[in-house]
Amino acid sequence: MSLTRRKTPQADRAGHPIRKLLPYLWPKGDMGAKARVLAAVLFLILAKVATVYVPIVYSQAIDRLAPKHLHGQPAAVLTVPLALILGYCLLRIASAAFGEFRDAVFAKVQQHAVRRIALETFQHLHRLSLRFHLDRQTGGLSRAIDRGTTGIEQVLRFAVFNIIPTLFELLLVTVILWRLFDWRYAAATLSAVALYIVFTLSFTNWRVRFRRTMNEMDSDAQSKAVDSLLNYETVKYFGNEAHEASRFDRALAGYERAAVKSQVTLNMLNIGQSIIIAMGLAAIMLLSAQGVVSGKMTVGRFVLANTYLMQLYTPLNFLGFVYREVKQGLVDTEQMFKLMAVGAEVADAPGARALSPAGKAATVSFDGVHFAYNPQREILKGVSFSVPPGGNLAVVGPTGAGKSTITRLLFRFYDVNEGAVRIDGIDIREMTQDSLRAAIGVVPQDTVLFNDTIRYNIAYGRPSATPEEVERAARLAQVHDFVLTLPLGYETKVGERGLKLSGGEKQRVAIARTILKDPRVLIFDEATSALDTRTEQDIQTALRAVARDRTTITIAHRLSTIVDADEILVLDEGRVAERGTHWSLLARGGIYAQMWAAQAEQEEGQAIEQALAEHVPPDRRADVKEMT
Repeated sequence: MSLTRRKTPQADRAGHPIRKLLPYLWPKGDMGAKARVLAAVLFLILAKVATVYVPIVYSQAIDRLAPKHLHGQPAAVLTVPLALILGYCLLRIASAAFGEFRDAVFAKVQQHAVRRIALETFQHLHRLSLRFHLDRQTGGLSRAIDRGTTGIEQVLRFAVFNIIPTLFELLLVTVILWRLFDWRYAAATLSAVALYIVFTLSFTNWRVRFRRTMNEMDSDAQSKAVDSLLNYETVKYFGNEAHEASRFDRALAGYERAAVKSQVTLNMLNIGQSIIIAMGLAAIMLLSAQGVVSGKMTVGRFVLANTYLMQLYTPLNFLGFVYREVKQGLVDTEQMFKLMAVGAEVADAPGARALSPAGKAATVSFDGVHFAYNPQREILKGVSFSVPPGGNLAVVGPTGAGKSTITRLLFRFYDVNEGAVRIDGIDIREMTQDSLRAAIGVVPQDTVLFNDTIRYNIAYGRPSATPEEVERAARLAQVHDFVLTLPLGYETKVGERGLKLSGGEKQRVAIARTILKDPRVLIFDEATSALDTRTEQDIQTALRAVARDRTTITIAHRLSTIVDADEILVLDEGRVAERGTHWSLLARGGIYAQMWAAQAEQEEGQAIEQALAEHVPPDRRADVKEMT
């Protein structure tokens, strides 16, 4: 089996947005949707046939009411116009009703297509690598999806319900004018419509640049707003409200300039369209008037010729708006389809096997792993270790040594550049990502919670868990008693990113979530760094009980939490500098021993400061501290 990283070819996903939408309108294997599309097309044809017959019946009624037809024929006056008027009425009703039937039948197809595209985009974003999301702004991504789905609705609604019907009606009118009159009427109508369409398309294409600029400025403003509000406390700490408002206003100013240009050019477009339609109407009226004067045409035929062009004027005038909306909708979908075209950096290999998420503890090993986030700076340089089933490995080292990178590689957020990461002796690139991540639980250093209830956030580890199982996990994580003190208990909302809870409370919720997941491999990435010493000791006892039958990897900063580890790995500049038990590493007197001594001195100093604050008056603290 090839372990080469498989990327989705962008060429396979590339193409015009309209072409990409077609499979959603004619979904493979969905006979119900196809039947609806065919019914909508039938109703469209019937509506337009009724529409083009309206002027014919109208003109015949006018001819029957002309003075030369009234003289000496009272019976005809009483019967024929009434029949024509009734037919005119029925045709108007049919035209409107068939149009409404078309919209009603197609609505389910349209909305289902929008739903499928939005869901596929959402799923695709979750399949993309961590690298992609670290380089993107969440506000911009959500805005792109929102605009994209709205744009798709516009394209489907206007293209299917307006552009296609109008072009079909134009074809019918041209044929009828040629058959009833002569080629000049058809040529005048086609020339006016063709000039109108060419002018509209070319002018609208030129205006697209302003819409794109509006989208860019809108995304920029949205990203700045979301980023600023998510970091509300930081803004307040530094008193930078005016700075944030200025950044936001600059983005809005760019949007304002583009929006003004878009509106002014829209007014110019409307004026040009009105001139073209007026010229077309004038040409048809001149031809018709000459026919009436020469006696070759009745007044009804004069009305018929002009009614056809005026009847086309309304959808044509709307066609300009429709095309603009469709064009803007396509522009709005561009960014979303570009997101869909981004290939997954990490993908399942063909025939990837599933790793059992439950069962006995697993063996975890790194075999000569080299990894770099970018080619200029290698993070891990040939790291090798093995953790036996039920073993407890601790990884320590200075900031930037590569400790958290081990977690990301084990979860396969990235693929290694060289070497291999194995679970139970199998390269994780041969496993499905879903099954791999289901078998691993992590308590990260930076705990982020969903803006939902405490119960929801704990149950996120296993959404199917019962309330009793959720509360049991909360007890093991030492958070149950705290939750009961809250007015709403487990139904308490934690706020955006969990900001309504303290750092320690958030980490205990994260620990409960991981306990509930019940994984084969546990990773604690600075899991107790935000807890006070007493709480940390309580949770360490609970974590040891939870980890008893699991393979555990602990990324530690506070060395006192890993004294009982089976093996401690000391990373330095991406390499394994030392390895051994706590006591053997202290005896060696190397990097680990120096880190231990520095932390012991720091903790002793903190203990003295706390004792002084609690028991010694402020004016005597300096003397007592010096004596100590």
